[in-house]
Amino acid sequence: MTIGVTGATGQLGRLVVAKLKEKVPAAGIVALVRSPEKARDLGIAARKADYTDPATLGSALAGIDTLLLISSNDMAGDRAAHHINVIEAARAAGVKRIVYTSLLHADTSTLSLAEDHRRTEAALKASGVSYTILRNGWYHENNLAALGGALASGTFIGATGDGRISGATRLDFAEAAVAVLAGAGHEGKVYELAGDTAWTMTDLAAEVSRQSGKQIGYSDLGEAGYAAALAQYGMAEAMAAAIASWDAATASGALFDDQRQLSALIGRPTTTLSVAVAEALKGLAA
Repeated sequence: MTIGVTGATGQLGRLVVAKLKEKVPAAGIVALVRSPEKARDLGIAARKADYTDPATLGSALAGIDTLLLISSNDMAGDRAAHHINVIEAARAAGVKRIVYTSLLHADTSTLSLAEDHRRTEAALKASGVSYTILRNGWYHENNLAALGGALASGTFIGATGDGRISGATRLDFAEAAVAVLAGAGHEGKVYELAGDTAWTMTDLAAEVSRQSGKQIGYSDLGEAGYAAALAQYGMAEAMAAAIASWDAATASGALFDDQRQLSALIGRPTTTLSVAVAEALKGLAA
């Protein structure tokens, strides 16, 4: 079996490839990337495959049995159309199974991100290709990206209210993808993947305070206030508004899930917030 991984040089893709190489021979894994030269350090074959350029996809997918379609991070483009390009090319190339990284509760989510995933899931189900949908929840790393700023200012900012986030690390989600890619019995399944223990931004601030020895708070600015603050820091207004809207959806429960399907897939508890904070603090100190 040959497994293709799109976006293999991205943050999630690299983790998937590393873990997949522990399960299957490297000769059976192919990186499908826009810039094959950036994949040289992965230790696997690499082919040029650009979601936005269907002409690159047919030859890239030749001989691929199982495909991991990691969702595009091109927020400015039509992500669903890009995904559909890959799905159609995979069907034409004879790919037997597609595993897609979607969004937690994509069918009902109020996150603006969800619409692209709903369209992609519908196209995948209509393609006739066997599929597995991994509805990935929130990465701890998404919020910890602001750790340096919070330590400097003494405050995390946002608009999540008391919304609970069932977060996990990218590595947790990567291991779930590998379990499905290298395992059997996942055809036609839709997995809602989220961390075992939910936390709020107030919890995050308290954990950072405990581990860093600095008093860190959380300031909820509301959706409009958070968008304005992000724009003031230099973020494009459209992206600032989108991120603030995601926080507002989080406040309404969009990132909470307590089914523990992620830990069941990976065969261990998901990474706790305290461990993720410790790793992030180490990274800043390095």
